[in-house]
Amino acid sequence: MSSLFETNIPVLPLLHRGKVRDIYDLGGELLIVATDRISAFDVVLPTPIPDKGKVLTIMTLFWLDYLKDITDHHLLTANVEEYPEILAPYREILKERSMIVKKAFVLPVECIVRGYLSGSAWREYLERGKVCGILLPRGLRESEKLPEPIFTPSTKAKKGAHDINITFEEMIDIVGKDLAEKMRLLSLRLYQRASKYAETKGIIIADTKFEFGLIDNQLILVDEVLTPDSSRFWPKDEYVPGRSQKSFDKQFIRDWLKNSGWQEGTPPPEIPPDIVAKTREKYLEALYRLTGKTLKE
Repeated sequence: MSSLFETNIPVLPLLHRGKVRDIYDLGGELLIVATDRISAFDVVLPTPIPDKGKVLTIMTLFWLDYLKDITDHHLLTANVEEYPEILAPYREILKERSMIVKKAFVLPVECIVRGYLSGSAWREYLERGKVCGILLPRGLRESEKLPEPIFTPSTKAKKGAHDINITFEEMIDIVGKDLAEKMRLLSLRLYQRASKYAETKGIIIADTKFEFGLIDNQLILVDEVLTPDSSRFWPKDEYVPGRSQKSFDKQFIRDWLKNSGWQEGTPPPEIPPDIVAKTREKYLEALYRLTGKTLKE
């Protein structure tokens, strides 16, 4: 069982090496490769999770197809046989973990939809009784289902910094009223469609993050979609409000890191083999439940 921590494709310019993805310039298009890197608290950990990048890619492809009637997206192809000939020597590396996409102007706001009260939203609710300026009913418990999903945007952090939750009015100041309203409406529609489907597969999508871009002033969905990296996935049959939940996402790694004694601002520790294996199992379980797909060993 091998893993891919980072790629090296010298025949293409490397535009960006993110927390998980390596992005290469194909001229009029981009090659996005999902590695097996994992981050927590905005820090990339030194130990990869085998097959994680494949899970993220296959799941994103599934959701882009499932949600295609709601919004256009940036995907052109994920079939390595259709990639430019210059990439032929790298097909085995790129298989199941890469996409060729249209170039878009990515908007500088992350579109988060929350159906349940968890994470930073729970902490903000305890302090203020509201989340991103949205007043919520009193007496809600941790992980409780909200009366209706809420849209809670955030600004993208610079490297090594935490994303900052903002109000919808602050989002309007950044992208303009028309775009902000379109992004909010699309995000809520995408979440509602996906969460209804996921519940039929035994998974609660507590919250998720969408990103949008512009091509010729047309708003499209970009980046990963409804993956264990960008969402909180909870097993429906074990859901109990009033506490944190078991999950099929990287919350498991966050919890391990917090309990390891690691202090933010210091180099993160290596992940023990048993934690790596359990994390991989959670990602594969989410993939199978939602898409019915498995990975070959």
